[in-house]
Amino acid sequence: MAVGPGTLPRLHPIKGMRIGTASAGIKKPGRRDLVLMELCEGATVAGVFTLNAFCAAPVQIAKRHLACAPRYLLTNTGNANAGTGSEGMQDATRCCEALAQLVSLPVERVLPFSTGVIGEKLPVEKIEAALPAALAALDDNGWEDAASGIMTTDTRPKAASNQFEFGGKTVSLTGISKGAGMIMPNMATMLAYIGTDAAVAAPLLQRILGVAADKSFNRITIDGDTSTNDSCMLVATGQSGVVVDEQDADLLAQFTAAVELVLLQLSHAIVRDGEGATKFVTVQVEGARNSAEALQTAYTIAHSPLVKTALFASDPNWGRILAAVGRAGIEDLDLDALRLYLGDVCIVENGGRSPGYTEAAGQRVMQQEEILIRVLLARGEATETVWTTDFSEEYVRINADYRS
Repeated sequence: MAVGPGTLPRLHPIKGMRIGTASAGIKKPGRRDLVLMELCEGATVAGVFTLNAFCAAPVQIAKRHLACAPRYLLTNTGNANAGTGSEGMQDATRCCEALAQLVSLPVERVLPFSTGVIGEKLPVEKIEAALPAALAALDDNGWEDAASGIMTTDTRPKAASNQFEFGGKTVSLTGISKGAGMIMPNMATMLAYIGTDAAVAAPLLQRILGVAADKSFNRITIDGDTSTNDSCMLVATGQSGVVVDEQDADLLAQFTAAVELVLLQLSHAIVRDGEGATKFVTVQVEGARNSAEALQTAYTIAHSPLVKTALFASDPNWGRILAAVGRAGIEDLDLDALRLYLGDVCIVENGGRSPGYTEAAGQRVMQQEEILIRVLLARGEATETVWTTDFSEEYVRINADYRS
């Protein structure tokens, strides 16, 4: 199941990045499950990672190697190498060492990434055996194959790409992501890789990525579970000749907006392909005293199993949404001032059901594939938006069968 069309856009190659995909047979024989990204010398790399205390071995190593001018990003699917203790650290290091030896680079210039089943030993020998094939497959146009190669329970690949002109030069941005379940901010169970041919110093690139991720990947939730392996990487190769810095405010703003757009498109693609999803749901909270209060309210709604199952049933059971708002922990909430909407239909005002609301009007909205839930708190100026899905029987089936 997935919401909306799954066709990929045209993916612009990023000069200074080559990508190769191979089959290591980690979980299923013949499946592409190893993705290698080669970065040109001089590329800068930024990353944001999971905040889960059981941070996977590859994430720990990637965070350490990030400051060492990375040249290769190595990703395997089918095995998360998480909850594997010191042996997992050794296995992730062995994979980096095997690649580093093949390309004659220090091991610190390789960043490892893994996604899949938690708690199982990483099949290092299979990965080592597939590395030559991944190197041989390196190509400027490898983005689409890579989008498929990083999938786990995803039903379709996810990618975004755009370009903008500045000073007579074209700046390109292309990215891929994976994720369908165990999705919850900080960072969601996802991997995302975005490349641009602009030149951006590492500290500025890190700041731009942090803000963009907070507006996108940290605003989506499928099931409220935060993974052990989440990573989002932004690579700037500098090959376009356009230098983004703080001296040119217009260029910085244009580049920042382009990065934010790609990340937003990639994060929305994850929600649309949420495990068992039949709805793409926007929860927008307006008039909060601050951002934290708005997000607290939005996530209480988005995480409610009762709300999510009503969404799956296309049931305008607005009492479940109202109850979620009421238990969101907002102090001194003025119930008479609050308003609640399903799409363009006002369902609650003045502390109760809106006089103009009808079940037919609510049903019309709930039957749509894309639904907007708006909560107007009338307490301040802050507005925040969260994106989520419904809960279906398919979600249960997928996660019940995940290890088989």
